[in-house]
Amino acid sequence: MNFTLKEQDATSARLVVTVQEADYAGLVEKTLKNIRQKANIPGFRPGMVPMGLIKKQYGTAVKAEEINKLLQTKIFEYIKENNIDILGEPLPDEAQQSTLDLAAGADFDFEFRIALAPKFDATLTKEDKIAYYRIEPTDEMIDGQAKAYAQRCGEYKQVDSFEEGDMVKGTIAEIAEGGIEVKDAVMMPSYMKNDEQKALFVGKKVGEVVTFNPNTAYDGNAAELASLLKIEKEKVAEVTSDFNCTISEITRFVASEMNQNVFDAAFGKDAVKSEEEFRARIKEDIAARFEVESDYKLLLDTRAYLMNRVGKLEFAEPILKELMLSNKADENATIDDETFRKSLDELTWHLIKEQLVKNAGIKIDDADILGAAKDATRAQFAQYGMGSVPEELLENYAKEMLKQDKTREMLINRAIDVKLIGVVKEAATLNEESVSVEDFNKKVSEND
Repeated sequence: MNFTLKEQDATSARLVVTVQEADYAGLVEKTLKNIRQKANIPGFRPGMVPMGLIKKQYGTAVKAEEINKLLQTKIFEYIKENNIDILGEPLPDEAQQSTLDLAAGADFDFEFRIALAPKFDATLTKEDKIAYYRIEPTDEMIDGQAKAYAQRCGEYKQVDSFEEGDMVKGTIAEIAEGGIEVKDAVMMPSYMKNDEQKALFVGKKVGEVVTFNPNTAYDGNAAELASLLKIEKEKVAEVTSDFNCTISEITRFVASEMNQNVFDAAFGKDAVKSEEEFRARIKEDIAARFEVESDYKLLLDTRAYLMNRVGKLEFAEPILKELMLSNKADENATIDDETFRKSLDELTWHLIKEQLVKNAGIKIDDADILGAAKDATRAQFAQYGMGSVPEELLENYAKEMLKQDKTREMLINRAIDVKLIGVVKEAATLNEESVSVEDFNKKVSEND
């Protein structure tokens, strides 16, 4: 098998592969023998069909299949061994190959069109200056997170008078002869849809009576009214009367005071031992979460910076369009210019990123992927205020995430990005700037 690469221009080439009979004859013979052993042809016992008949019936198809498999293997070996940097896969020249007579011929030339990767240099040095936006946690953020931790350690307490958010228990009775009466009914007036009905409960004390209209309060919601009044949904529409609610209990959820229980629940037993340490740890955690966002913004800005520095790369656009269309299920699919241009932008960044990764010698192993999964899991727990999660639990959740192929691929890319950000921080000059969350979000939106 011989290969001839003919570069047509800087973006494309034509690969001619000469396949000789000696390359595929043995493979074809072996496959035909296997077919003969299994062939079920009337008039012949299994394994006794004449080889001439097998060749006549299956020879051309087997020949085509074996040559095709050989081409797929050997072409990529040739490309790899000769360090030919291509985009996508070689495309067969359909017009040229349609003239080949596989049945009659022995030696064949197969021609393929190849899109060559463009040449460019995306090396980063200290001469390259890229902005890095550091978000400083504010006292309000720290206060909010501290209160959230205190809320999670709070408890329900009996109180004398009603405030917004309290739960009411009592007997509710319809003001009508033979009306509905529900003892020990429980309500959260804050969930009522009608503000005027909610206001009727504000300031009321245990033992007082509140006259309200359930139908109005819950805007006729059949499910909520049926649950409250202990009736069937079908009968809800019939109940439009006012009700008296005799309050027997008022329960309020009260946040915990700042104490060791709150500190331990947030960060683990005795990890912090004072409110000052507690707030410092919260600030540290918020800053760490912000650093992830700052790093992501750095990667976006690095992309924009390098794509601008590298400039518009030249591609073999007809071949790339054909490759993109070949991956679509619909044979009649088309690609509009805007979509194609966006695809070229994504390809440009992919090639730049690939070069940065290669030049930095970035390698990703199972430990890196697991680490990315644990970071993602840790961030999920943090959203629910769980700042201290046992390592064993983190690892178990992370391993479950990695069982999903799409998630695993995403985490591999994330692990690469994390290392790439480290390379950018080390190689380029970062112009650091402290910004507010609002200003940071505005800057992120500029990348969209």
